Amino acid sequence: MHSLSVGWTGGGLTALEKRGTISSPESPTYQISSIVYYKSNILSIGGGESLEINAVVSENARRLREEKRLTLDEAARLTGVSRSMLAQIEKGDVNPTISLVWKIANGYRVSFTSLVEPARERPVLLRAADTPALEADGGRYKNYPLFPFDEERGFETYRIVILPGGGLEAQPHLPGAEEYVTVFAGEAEIGLPEETYRLGTGDSLRFPADQPHCYRNPGREEARLSMLIWYRR
Repeated sequence: MHSLSVGWTGGGLTALEKRGTISSPESPTYQISSIVYYKSNILSIGGGESLEINAVVSENARRLREEKRLTLDEAARLTGVSRSMLAQIEKGDVNPTISLVWKIANGYRVSFTSLVEPARERPVLLRAADTPALEADGGRYKNYPLFPFDEERGFETYRIVILPGGGLEAQPHLPGAEEYVTVFAGEAEIGLPEETYRLGTGDSLRFPADQPHCYRNPGREEARLSMLIWYRR
């Protein structure tokens, strides 16, 4: 664990910008290394970037729990924080106290700053063996969810395997949604209300996904596809 220095400071920021909102916290703060926590629910990193503490802790708490493959019940037993409180923290509904953050950090065996510092971009590795499939058509259509949707990126990704003769009738997605499909092995048909597109190995298709659509493998070999679904904001 990192060595952390904790001290109290008496001043507040005179002008703090958070997505166009100006805040002037006046209450005392605590400081941990270069991180200053204002009682008005604002986090200042090294005098630069400023964020709401509950949003930062929410993202980090959820990410750390998922990385450790813990359910909320398991996380509650490890940390001594109730399941309902952990759920509220992960949703960003509450402003966690210092003691709660320390409990979570100690339970997950990570540093305090791992929870209160904004997460930096880092590589995320998904092993094929660790990705469960969602099946349809008697197991002939398999959908492997890879990277889930988040508001910042606006998309989610999947790996699709369709056995010969297999397929899926998909319901319309949210208005404005688009799908980006690439076939890496075999061939696939993607049916839209106005036309059916036949794709071979290496072919790609982009189409509006806010309408009924279907996938089918018309060939004699297994079809392997990648799928990205983008949602309009």
